[in-house]
Amino acid sequence: MTRHQKRLSAPNAWPVERKTGTFTVKAGAGPHGEAGVPLLVLLRDVLGYVDSRKEARYALNQGTVLINGDAVSDEERPVGMFDILAFTERGENYRVFPEAGGRLALTPIDADAADSRLGKIVGKQEVAGGATQLTLHDGANVRVDEAGEYHTKDSLVVDNEDKEIVAHFPYEEGALVTAVDGTHSGEIGTIEEITVTAGSGNNTVIVDADDYTFETIEDYVVVIDENFVGDDEGAAADDEAEAESDDGGDDE
Repeated sequence: MTRHQKRLSAPNAWPVERKTGTFTVKAGAGPHGEAGVPLLVLLRDVLGYVDSRKEARYALNQGTVLINGDAVSDEERPVGMFDILAFTERGENYRVFPEAGGRLALTPIDADAADSRLGKIVGKQEVAGGATQLTLHDGANVRVDEAGEYHTKDSLVVDNEDKEIVAHFPYEEGALVTAVDGTHSGEIGTIEEITVTAGSGNNTVIVDADDYTFETIEDYVVVIDENFVGDDEGAAADDEAEAESDDGGDDE
């Protein structure tokens, strides 16, 4: 197996320039499968915090770069959708989120939001002892005693420290979702209708994105919470509210 990854054949989700060189770093073993972006790509090509693999290794050995709350020392460690990337010395936190075209991007978030991460349930099975194991989209497993309320395609918010479930969002009509693949990747809206296709065809969903609707494959959407995205929008709203409050004070 080759240790090299050509830029032109890199997964579409990778945020790398295709024609600036022949090769890029290959992702190591880990979560997210082939879609996982090597951490070095984010540090060097996206954030510009390092210029080389050597610099990345030195920075990671300081123990100040965290993924989902855990210090990382492997520059090839795959990083994928909904992972939380934190730089403790810089006081910076990012959520990996799909943008238009399916490319993964880093969304700045505050420290409180960085304490947990979102996971889509893709598997559910009973394990020894009577507990039920829920498998998330990145390969992580969460055990629950009462499994009746959890179903595949639901989403969970998992605490990064104790790995406990802190929120559960069912997949159903009326749920807020984001498209993570396909033509509408990165778009957010509410499920208007779920269509179950007989046979081997893909189920589809119609999503209401406020001023328009779109239809996509069921597997392409992930349920989210209204507070999960729009950190920048929320900050802007807070600034606007503060400005209006200041204006009101001047009028008095």
